[in-house]
Amino acid sequence: MDSVLAKMQPKHDAIVALIDAFCRERLTEEYRLICRQLVGVLARKRPSPLLNGTPSAWACGVVRGIGWVNFLDDKTQKLHMKMTEIDKLFGVSTATGQAKSKAIRTMLKIRNFDPKWTLPSKIDQNPMAWMIQVNGLIVDARMMPRPVQEEAFKRGMLPYIPADQKTVES
Repeated sequence: MDSVLAKMQPKHDAIVALIDAFCRERLTEEYRLICRQLVGVLARKRPSPLLNGTPSAWACGVVRGIGWVNFLDDKTQKLHMKMTEIDKLFGVSTATGQAKSKAIRTMLKIRNFDPKWTLPSKIDQNPMAWMIQVNGLIVDARMMPRPVQEEAFKRGMLPYIPADQKTVES
């Protein structure tokens, strides 16, 4: 992974510190790690959007963005939290929290069910992580023969080879 530019390091570190504390207190280690990854991507972007705005606003936007992808506001999940609660806990207005989250999602083209930003523990339940195109048709890679799964994995289209996972779980 590329390192953060020296001029961005203080802002990056301030945002990460807020996210680390938030995730340790309110979320999980998984959320902490994926949020840190997102901050790193934003800090390395040229020009970095992190140059403008407060660390608390960006930390809130990052947690909201990752929460949005992983349906953190869905009450049917064991771990859930309203997006407005995230804003309050970071001390930013709802408008600011929404704006930063939306800016991040737009800038990085993050969409619902985005496999890149899905928590590892939820990747099996994310249908988009398993959809690949074979001979012009969109198929679920988990239903394809192992050689197709291996090729898709080799090309970076899958998080792991589904056939291997089934063997491990059996």
